[in-house]
Amino acid sequence: MSAVRTPREVLLNRVAVVAVFVALFIMLAPIYWIASTSFKPRNLATTVPPTILFEPTVAPYVKTFVKRSQLRGPVEEEVYEAAPWWEQLVLDGGEKVVRSPSGEVKPSGYGQRFMNSLIVAVVSTIFAVSMGTLTAYGFSRFKVAGKDDWLFFILSTRMLPPVVVAIPMFLMYRVVGLNDTHLGLIILYTAFNLSFSVWIMKGFIDEIPREYEEAALVDGYTRMQAFFKIVLPEAMTGIAATAVFCFITAWNEYAFALIMTNRNAQTAPPFIPSQIGSGLPDWTVIAASTVLFLIPVAIFTFLLRNHLLRGMSFGAIRK
Repeated sequence: MSAVRTPREVLLNRVAVVAVFVALFIMLAPIYWIASTSFKPRNLATTVPPTILFEPTVAPYVKTFVKRSQLRGPVEEEVYEAAPWWEQLVLDGGEKVVRSPSGEVKPSGYGQRFMNSLIVAVVSTIFAVSMGTLTAYGFSRFKVAGKDDWLFFILSTRMLPPVVVAIPMFLMYRVVGLNDTHLGLIILYTAFNLSFSVWIMKGFIDEIPREYEEAALVDGYTRMQAFFKIVLPEAMTGIAATAVFCFITAWNEYAFALIMTNRNAQTAPPFIPSQIGSGLPDWTVIAASTVLFLIPVAIFTFLLRNHLLRGMSFGAIRK
């Protein structure tokens, strides 16, 4: 038989529901606005008051991936009719698709930057989580001289804003030839995420009972075998949660990518704001690029959502 709630409890429950909806609106409103802008015609992107109802178009997504220039005059009807549908959308916006002398469409560069972001974020996340897990295991299971000081030193590297060390890193990278390279960004992002990975994984490994490993060692396992067959599976929730946070940090990083790269290894964050239309920033293309940039993080987080939710409480394994 359910207990009868008091008027105060009912009121608090309703206030909590209202607070949740308000917070949800505040968090989702920017995402909705970016998504809606990505489907607007360019002339409606900056109207005052904002245009809410409009006929959606995929022209911004088409223009995201092709290089274009401003039309100097009207397009001949025969040329317009012969153009594919996606090119007609660009022509309707007062621009034309830039082609090479052989007639091939020139890409805008967004695709390459997107792939650069994917490569750098995935590889740096793998390195940061792998090294962080091994380091956390060492601090958790072995007596290390000055353990607390070392852990604080590792954490202190996260306290320094990236922009403070960007210029010294740029000068060092220029000397060793790592400027505008994937390897350079991977090293930076790995080092930046390593402290976070060590501290988070140490919390998870501390909660795994030592008796599991001791039993495995008695059965003839080596320390390394016990780590891979006992500790690692038990810590998988923590690894997944740590990977999500490291991936998001590397995926969204802007300062290092802006200063350390120019063309070859430039990632999407510094490239998206530079989307230029007919002499001015094309906010619809910027919005479309941003929506596409959000998709991998959303998919990765969704796939690991169960691990992430459990991982927020540092696991459920206790002695």
